[in-house]
Amino acid sequence: MLIAGNWKMNKTPSETAEFCTLLKSRVGGLAGSVDISVFPPYTSLPAAVGALADTEVAVGAQNVHWEPEGPFTGEVSAPMLRELGVYAAIVGHSERRQYFGETDETAGRRAAAALEAGLFVIACVGELEAEREAGETEHVLRRQVSVLFEDDRLVIAYEPIWAIGTGKTATPDQVRKGHEFIKSLLDVPVLYGGSVTPGNCTDLLILDAVDGALVGGASLDLDTFTAICELAASRS
Repeated sequence: MLIAGNWKMNKTPSETAEFCTLLKSRVGGLAGSVDISVFPPYTSLPAAVGALADTEVAVGAQNVHWEPEGPFTGEVSAPMLRELGVYAAIVGHSERRQYFGETDETAGRRAAAALEAGLFVIACVGELEAEREAGETEHVLRRQVSVLFEDDRLVIAYEPIWAIGTGKTATPDQVRKGHEFIKSLLDVPVLYGGSVTPGNCTDLLILDAVDGALVGGASLDLDTFTAICELAASRS
């Protein structure tokens, strides 16, 4: 069971150091029961790595470029992340797709480069509300998954886009069907992401097809994120 906290564009380095110092004291006893990782902004990665260096909590980046170096202003490569002590990277998040032109192809290239460099990868997939209403969910998921390949370090996060930051959550049956379909395409762990909270994760984490959660806004609050981690540990 994996619980990953995607902080998005939140927490300065000093805030990150404070949060992570408190986090390790809160979740230290959960080692072995649940895998925990946090994904701060680029500028806060060194602070997170430093604060969590002597723990089982992993630190990941929210994106990674497919080239090891070159004229790509604003991008960061897998070798750069590895040297910082970063363990993983998220690719293809719906916000990257919506606001920054990410495509299935570029998400696939990012994933392949990160895996080749030795990073673990959380690759995000999910459908728009209009696509679900049109009965196109499986078509969309098949297209998004087709650019990925099985690897021991690959995890997929199923994030119905209509449930990200909206307060809406997919029903357990919708989650089960989505996860089972993804696993029929690729034999890798699948996390659920989309307005995950301590209140709704209980019903989701008990599903056999759910291997954990990619937590957004709820991961920014220490008590809330700790509660989700504890619930996951109790179901592992």
